Amino acid sequence: MTGQVLFDPLLPLWALGLLAGLSVLFLFWAFWRGLSGWSFRALATLVILAALSGPVLQRENRAPLSDIVLLLEDQSASQDLGDRAAMTRAAADTLAARITARPNTDLRRIAIPDGADNAGTEMMTALAQALAEEPRARIAGIIALSDGHVHDIERAPDLPAPMHLLHTGRAADWDRRLTVTGAPAFAILDEEIRLTLRIEDDGAVPASEAGIAPLEISIDGAEPNRFELRTGVTAELPLTLTHGGRNVIQITVPPAPGELTDRNNTTVVQINGVRDRLRVLLVSGEPHPGGRTWRNLLKSDASVDLVHFTILRPPEKQDGVPVSELSLIAFPTRELFMEKIEDFDLIIFDRYQRRGILPSLYLENVTDYVENGGAVLVSAGPDFASADSIFRSPLAEILPASPTARVIDAPFRPTVSDLGTRHPVTNDLSQGDDWGRWLRQVEVTPNPDTDVLMTGYDDLPLLVLDRVGEGRVALLASDHAWLWARGFEGGGPQLELLRRLAHWMMGEPDLEEEALWAEATGQTMRILRRSLSDTVGDVTITTPSGTQETLPLRETTPGQFEARYTGPEIGLYRLANEDHDAVIGLGPAAPREFERTIATDTILAPALDARRGGSFALETGLPTIRAVREGRPAAGRGWMGITPRGAYETLDIARTTLLPAWLTLLLASTMILFGWLREGRR
Repeated sequence: MTGQVLFDPLLPLWALGLLAGLSVLFLFWAFWRGLSGWSFRALATLVILAALSGPVLQRENRAPLSDIVLLLEDQSASQDLGDRAAMTRAAADTLAARITARPNTDLRRIAIPDGADNAGTEMMTALAQALAEEPRARIAGIIALSDGHVHDIERAPDLPAPMHLLHTGRAADWDRRLTVTGAPAFAILDEEIRLTLRIEDDGAVPASEAGIAPLEISIDGAEPNRFELRTGVTAELPLTLTHGGRNVIQITVPPAPGELTDRNNTTVVQINGVRDRLRVLLVSGEPHPGGRTWRNLLKSDASVDLVHFTILRPPEKQDGVPVSELSLIAFPTRELFMEKIEDFDLIIFDRYQRRGILPSLYLENVTDYVENGGAVLVSAGPDFASADSIFRSPLAEILPASPTARVIDAPFRPTVSDLGTRHPVTNDLSQGDDWGRWLRQVEVTPNPDTDVLMTGYDDLPLLVLDRVGEGRVALLASDHAWLWARGFEGGGPQLELLRRLAHWMMGEPDLEEEALWAEATGQTMRILRRSLSDTVGDVTITTPSGTQETLPLRETTPGQFEARYTGPEIGLYRLANEDHDAVIGLGPAAPREFERTIATDTILAPALDARRGGSFALETGLPTIRAVREGRPAAGRGWMGITPRGAYETLDIARTTLLPAWLTLLLASTMILFGWLREGRR
């Protein structure tokens, strides 16, 4: 029970002051005139003024409230390194027992996990929220169990009590980390690019590990290239991409003995490989409407360098024109087919037949070119079924189908085959009865193990694909694809079909019929498997920590299988299905939690110093807890302080008027009467 005197004036303060001033003047005048009762009149005035000020005695019935200590437990990913997690749990349990054993003291344990979206340790955000939920007048102390790496220190709130840090680091801790400071988003195939990176050592680095560190760089999980770099120095390393599309570059520093973690030793860079210029050799056997179609298609792409070899006047043509009057330029066939053939990405034979212009030796070079990784596309017309067909040349070894010598001059509508609905070249073409008809087809017999993607007249093979050695070949058994380009009977997807066909032959990754890749959205990946088979096996996922999970793949569209997986960790994931592998990074390969791993108190120093708190290493033992007055040092050698707040709860309030009306009237009247009697007797 406590009491205090309060005032509740019956008049405004200005009016009360005015009355007091006038009373002083009159009393001074009475004193100056020598009136003997002025003192009694002064007492009467004082009683009246006191009554007008409304004095009240307020008595409160109070219940003391306990002090609150906030215990912040850092449970972020960096706290799982070494024995930090066990050290933190043991220290938290011991502190909880000590604090709750203190009289009139309560404990609030606050767990701080990893922040969302790789935000790191958001300790200050959690502290601000905890302070908002508790009365600040009851907070006696704040204790943080952490490695000291706080990533939202700029959000530190105004602290009502001392804060202390008990960090989980050890004096012998050291760590090596890899940072990529420069990497292009795009790179031209077969041209050297440079990656800028840096290897840094922190902490108590052993003398045996200082100075030089090994480095490995691999593309799409292939055998890595190895280097040795000096630590603490920014270096540039050369790299050459060999295939188009997405290239996943994994850069790794092998873990060193005694290193705190290897989670920051690996980073993943994704670089899109693009071709500088695609070199295409178009060999036209004779002028015809389809020749312009191929030329227009290839010339419309600014990235294509087209060399067009056209036989405008075959040797057997006898029109009486003297050769001296023909303004034709001799084509460098020897240079193209003997010396420069390896420079081409694709060779197209459009209605070409043997006429002695290209010797068999040249065609043998084309066969070798395909087996070594080149690509040949044959657009066949009646020439393919004739006795002079290029099938009756060294090219027969690589062609995917053989002619039957039958040419069908009848209208038909091209149709995507069952296999074609699964192949990326033709699987999502706008199939329908609105496609225009073609008017001629060469009957061919496909070789075993080839892929027939489209059929024509009477379901005969129209588009046949095959792989020969390291190269690819395709046969289009009709020379009437140009009818679609002219819009005959509504036309058809001629441009898209021929573009995809040419890009598949040049090995574009987006058109591979057997492929495994993944697309990441946050921590969720969409795993995609393309296959010509009706079924595929399960996909095996290897997480950054080395654990493996298996997921079934479900067919979503013909030839494409999918699965979705949410990764529990940030880092590099490896995918495996049958003979196919892929890698993908969820979030940064080196998360923010592992950018710096050596425990420190530097980041939290401003918050600790604001209330004269302290920093302690858990490996040296837990400090004792003392009570200190507010404003005094709150930490010392082996001890940390909390400030008792003396907070209370008011249960009820009682008010009593000190000068009730009857008492005021009695006292004032008595003083006035005494004054009158004193003056009258005189």
